[in-house]
Amino acid sequence: MLDWLLRGQKEEHPSIELNGRRVPIAIRRLPQSRRMTMRLAPDGSEVRIAMPKWGRTQDAVDFANLRADWLAAQLARHTPKVELAPGGVILFAGAPHRIAHSPGSTRRVVCEGGVIHLGGALDSLAPRLTRWIQAQAREHFTQDLAFYCARAGVPVPPLALSGAQARWGSCSARGSVRLNWRLMMAPDSVRRAVVAHEVTHLVHFNHSPAFHALLAQLFEGSIEETNRWLKRHGRSLYTPLG
Repeated sequence: MLDWLLRGQKEEHPSIELNGRRVPIAIRRLPQSRRMTMRLAPDGSEVRIAMPKWGRTQDAVDFANLRADWLAAQLARHTPKVELAPGGVILFAGAPHRIAHSPGSTRRVVCEGGVIHLGGALDSLAPRLTRWIQAQAREHFTQDLAFYCARAGVPVPPLALSGAQARWGSCSARGSVRLNWRLMMAPDSVRRAVVAHEVTHLVHFNHSPAFHALLAQLFEGSIEETNRWLKRHGRSLYTPLG
């Protein structure tokens, strides 16, 4: 390990050993950065470090190694990718659903009793399943936005779906809302909490005490519980879909 660390500055593709496997370290040098920050990619595929543009590669490698225990714990919590194939299991509305494929059945996706039924060609199963979940997400987001906007007394904003790996939702200064379609795989309360959060930003474009007070009025559940769920299980939503 010491020899590897000494070579790290010259290594073209730095990496770190976590839980018995070598994980790449992706380094981004940003002009505006004043310190290093680090996180594990949502799919567990790499360690991502942002640092000042003058930072050395070896500094990033040392930074990762000093926090190797934390990274290993994060990686251990990562849910392995599932196989999008007949018999595979994915989350939908917070519950595991088995994928059932019958070539002779209709191509329309049918979800019932914890089973997602698909017909048609097997090689198009994954993209059709992705499109179906995205359509479900748009439908539910639209309903959620209408509900919370009515509560907040604001117009329903334009909605766009997002596939971002770092954010569950965002609200622009112009009042449009982007929501991560993978939230359709989370429990309903988690999805709705994120929507309520972004609707609150339509009134308070910050995270001030007034923002949190309004969010508590708008959302019918526990924000703390939904935040804990996303922290513990959010990465499990990043299956091979999309």
